[in-house]
Amino acid sequence: MNVRALVAVVALMGVTACGATAVERPTAEGAPLSGLRLMVPNTPGGGYDTTARTAAKVMEEARIAAGVQVFNLPGAGGTVGLQRTINEKGNGKLAMQMGLGVVGASHASRSAATLDQTTPLVRLIEEAGAIVVSKDSPYRTIGELIEAWKKDPGKLAVGGGSSPGGPDHLLPMRLAKAVGIDPRKVGFVSYDGGGELLPAILGNKIAFGASGYGEFLDQVKAGQLRILAVTSEQPIHVLKDVPTLKSAGIDLVFTNWRGVVAPPGIGEADKKAWIDAFTRMHATQQWKDELAKRGWTDAFLAGDAFAAYLTEQDRAVAAILSELGLS
Repeated sequence: MNVRALVAVVALMGVTACGATAVERPTAEGAPLSGLRLMVPNTPGGGYDTTARTAAKVMEEARIAAGVQVFNLPGAGGTVGLQRTINEKGNGKLAMQMGLGVVGASHASRSAATLDQTTPLVRLIEEAGAIVVSKDSPYRTIGELIEAWKKDPGKLAVGGGSSPGGPDHLLPMRLAKAVGIDPRKVGFVSYDGGGELLPAILGNKIAFGASGYGEFLDQVKAGQLRILAVTSEQPIHVLKDVPTLKSAGIDLVFTNWRGVVAPPGIGEADKKAWIDAFTRMHATQQWKDELAKRGWTDAFLAGDAFAAYLTEQDRAVAAILSELGLS
């Protein structure tokens, strides 16, 4: 079954009767919102999942919203969830955690579901990527890895927690180009989110992984993984001994981002309720603490500003994929 068919079938199966589709307003001054549902379009344990569950936890702790339901609907790099979101037209209770990965997947898979059909709500964070290997890997530095990769690009498989077009795919492709490897010769293995990528790295099923560094912090601290380099402009404070690609002599900076969109056709009152909830969450000390703990960069944008950013990102990713011959 091709990607389009899979998206259509799973999305249709996922449409359920949700009852009333408007966000339930607080019945008293300052009471938390209720009835909010936040969809994660890939498997548990990855970056989208962590971001969504962290946001829901902070909203509940700060009494911004009560009983926020976070659920996973994985498939096709996030486009199954995207199609479901579009199918839920007018449902003011539902929103979808997303980011650069869904932008890329929608182009690479030529999905009928596109982000310009959604209602953009907020951009939350940015996060640099990381080049990571298992503790048993023979590569101790990014230089050693690149040297071996250049000798036989197809032999050293690289895995990422996104489908072609997503950030975990764009990162190794751009890295290959930066070090003189033809991206078309890269052996990329796609996993549906960081939750599936992690065991592949730990089990040495791939030579190295490329993904957001925040997904590996616990395993790095436990000595199970080694991060050889990060893709930020400056060193990451939670990984102070890890070099950037630039400091290792590789001219590449790469940043991923994550945001939230809602179905098309929701009312202005529901759109405002979601944006206000995330805006209040963003101002809390709990959210600031989570940013520091996870090494996330605050990149908050709301409403029209995020919509404009999303349009720009959509065009930029389409151009990159076209250059790589993937769209």
